[in-house]
Amino acid sequence: MNQTASFFIKSKIELAFSKPELSKFAYNSFLPELNSKRSNRSVINVKLSNKSLLFYVKSRDITAYRASMNEIINLGKIIEDTIEIYDSI
Repeated sequence: MNQTASFFIKSKIELAFSKPELSKFAYNSFLPELNSKRSNRSVINVKLSNKSLLFYVKSRDITAYRASMNEIINLGKIIEDTIEIYDSI
């Protein structure tokens, strides 16, 4: 990776939930995945808010940014599917 990149990409993504318990469940589910370091080209930090998860992404290139967004979306889809299964029980 080019350490002297001319730019970087920063964004904040919010996943909002209907109940605080769901946001805490999602947060605890995301942490193990996000704590495993894959690359220094992109960093994802997550913060638990009352009914939301806030993801802060900082990437050194567009490809790394896209991969980070895909990771958040895929993990979000897993949480969404899990909540749907739980609600149907």
